[in-house]
Amino acid sequence: MTDETTEQTPSSTANGRLAGRIALITGASRGIGAAVAKRFGAEGAHLILVAQTVGGLEEIDDEIRAAGGAPATLVPLDLRNFDAIDQMGASIYERFGRLDILVGNAGLLGTLSPVGHIAPKVWSETLDINLTANWRLLRSFDPLLKLSDAGRAVFVTSGAASKHKAYWAIYSATKAALDSLVKIYAAENEKTNICANLLSPGPIRTSMRAKAFPGEDPETLRTPEEITELFVELASADCQRNGEIVEVPR
Repeated sequence: MTDETTEQTPSSTANGRLAGRIALITGASRGIGAAVAKRFGAEGAHLILVAQTVGGLEEIDDEIRAAGGAPATLVPLDLRNFDAIDQMGASIYERFGRLDILVGNAGLLGTLSPVGHIAPKVWSETLDINLTANWRLLRSFDPLLKLSDAGRAVFVTSGAASKHKAYWAIYSATKAALDSLVKIYAAENEKTNICANLLSPGPIRTSMRAKAFPGEDPETLRTPEEITELFVELASADCQRNGEIVEVPR
C-alpha cells in the first residue's frame, strides 16, 4: 500500500457522516468508484483506494485533497492477484486494526455475444473480477469488518442480473452470482455488527455503459456523482438495511 497520509488542517470533513471511518473502494480510479471515493472523502472517511492504474489513483487522490479531504492510501492492484488481496487485508489490520466500509465496485462487461462465441479467456477474466475477486475481498476482510463497531459492505450489481437478455450471458451470470453471494453473506451476519447490501445504479454515464451501448447519447444519462448519496447511506454506521438489492431511484 502507498501511504499518502500527511498532516492536515481542520476542515468540514471532520464533521462528515463518515468522519473517522476507514473505507476501501475497488475500481476507484474512474467512473462510479472515483465518484464514490470523492464523496466519501468529502464526508470525512479515510480512504483506501484500489485500482490497476497508479496515475488514475493519484489523480483522484489529488482531487480529494483539493476539496479538503484527507490524503488516501493508494493500492495499485489487479484484483485477479488473489493472494495480494489477502496481503492487503493483513496490511490493513496491521495499520488500522479494522475496516469499517468495503465498496466492491470494480467490474468488467466482458463481451456481448452468443454464449457459444464467448472466448474462455474472456469468460475467466470476467468471472475473476466480477465474482471471485469480491468473494476474496469478503474472505479477507470479514474479520476486519467484524472488528468495526459497524462494518458495512456495499457491492455494485446490475439489473442485467435478472433480465436474461440475449448476448449478455457473461455479465448477467456473474452479477447474478454476486447477488447470491452477498445476500448469503448478509444472512450469515444477521446477528453481527455487519450489514451487507448490493446497489444497482441503473443507466449511468460511464465508459462501460458507452461500450455496451455505443449509439446512446451519454448526455441523457445521470453522472456517477449524482448517485453517491445512496452509497453514503448504505455505508453509514446507522444504516440497518441488510441483504437487499437497493436500486437508485430514477
